[in-house]
Amino acid sequence: QVQLVESGGGLVQAGGSLRLSCAFSGRIFSMYSMGWFRQAPGKEREFVAAISWRGGTTYYADSVKGRFTISRDNAKNTVYLQMNSLKPEDTAVYYCAAPSLMRPATRIVAEYEYWGQGTQVTVSS
Repeated sequence: QVQLVESGGGLVQAGGSLRLSCAFSGRIFSMYSMGWFRQAPGKEREFVAAISWRGGTTYYADSVKGRFTISRDNAKNTVYLQMNSLKPEDTAVYYCAAPSLMRPATRIVAEYEYWGQGTQVTVSS
């Protein structure tokens, strides 16, 4: 069974940076695409970024393009989300997720089978 554990959230001022990490265990990490999603209070969970198995393909939501970078280290079984130039509207619980084995990276929430518990990111103005 895949297990995902996020870390790195916190409180930051607008314009600041945070790096989220997601530790993957239970299966062969390099055979899973990975994604980051977020959910703000009263809103639906939304796509943030995704990365293919080997990291050669990445996707971003328009709202974070140019500010956030998704990456992975298959030797460490970890996926990262580097968040720069943070804005108050980035405030949300951030989740990492994995689709089923060998499924492609995707923006679609319903395609993801495994989810972490989430980490809170709060950006103050």
